[in-house]
Amino acid sequence: MKVHVTDLKHGDCLMTDTFNSVGLHVLPKKTVVQSEEISILIRHKIDYVDIEPRTAAPEENNSGLGQDLKGNFDTAIQNYEGLFLEALAKGSFTQTMVDSTLQPVLETLDERKDVVSLLLLLERDDIDTYNHSLQVGLLSYYIASWLGHTKAERYEISRAGYLHDIGKSQISPSILGKQSPLTAEEEEEMKRHTLYGYDIIRKSMADETTALVALQHHEFEDGAGYPKMIRKNEIHPYTQIVSVANVYMGMTTARGNRPKQGLVTVLRQVHELGFGKLNGNAVQALTSHLLPNFVGKSVQLSNGETGIIVMNNPVDMFKPLVKVNDAFRDLSKERNLSVEEILV
Repeated sequence: MKVHVTDLKHGDCLMTDTFNSVGLHVLPKKTVVQSEEISILIRHKIDYVDIEPRTAAPEENNSGLGQDLKGNFDTAIQNYEGLFLEALAKGSFTQTMVDSTLQPVLETLDERKDVVSLLLLLERDDIDTYNHSLQVGLLSYYIASWLGHTKAERYEISRAGYLHDIGKSQISPSILGKQSPLTAEEEEEMKRHTLYGYDIIRKSMADETTALVALQHHEFEDGAGYPKMIRKNEIHPYTQIVSVANVYMGMTTARGNRPKQGLVTVLRQVHELGFGKLNGNAVQALTSHLLPNFVGKSVQLSNGETGIIVMNNPVDMFKPLVKVNDAFRDLSKERNLSVEEILV
């Protein structure tokens, strides 16, 4: 069964040894294809490969709104991988695929007021660039909504969040997937994904603002970011929103030797970054709208106890009232206790 490399699916198995145009052995027979193998084939300019016949996957039970949304998210993540591989192969992507993927997902978001449950629904054990990009796009949509942007603006901001990391398609998989700390040279190459992203989007779309967000999403208001080290007044308003979503979602992901952090812990850290690093209005919109959604959620406290948040504290928003069994713990008074994790 011969397929184009951009049509390969995770789990496909190569039927024959694969060689590039100069006869170099690239991948052996029986290789099970994942993202890294697809990238290798594209980098060697191999267009078609022979794979073993695919077996039909069993149909999943997608009953319930949560399962339907999860299916939509999975499709959006898979389609982003297609965009990523297209950008790797051609240096550009098809904008219509972005719009046809993202618009149906965003149409469901207005019906989902419980953003915390949505974020928990998006959680995966193996967060990659594809999943992270969807997370940032969806959270950017909500922040834009909370800040009063029109529906058309919310879509543009969400799309910019969805595409903010497309430049990573030009970064070597050995750097993207490295678990140990990057070397200085690798770190500099990783930072170039912002420049690559700008160029790819400019080649793919007429919307320069989306490209500008890709270029600026690691800039900080105090000038300590990259690649241009610009300050607050030079950062596009759309970037200010996407940057908050990017930092928040990035902090909730385990990376290398850094363990995964809970939503509340990360929200507290992002709140602190709103004083000089990230845009204060976007951060305030995030915290003020997420925190009410924590009420009624099961949580784990720093002492290992589990309970349910029953009331937020208007004075100290990160110290709620928590019911543990038949007792109540007021974290504003028990200062040594904190909410560590929201439980599904």
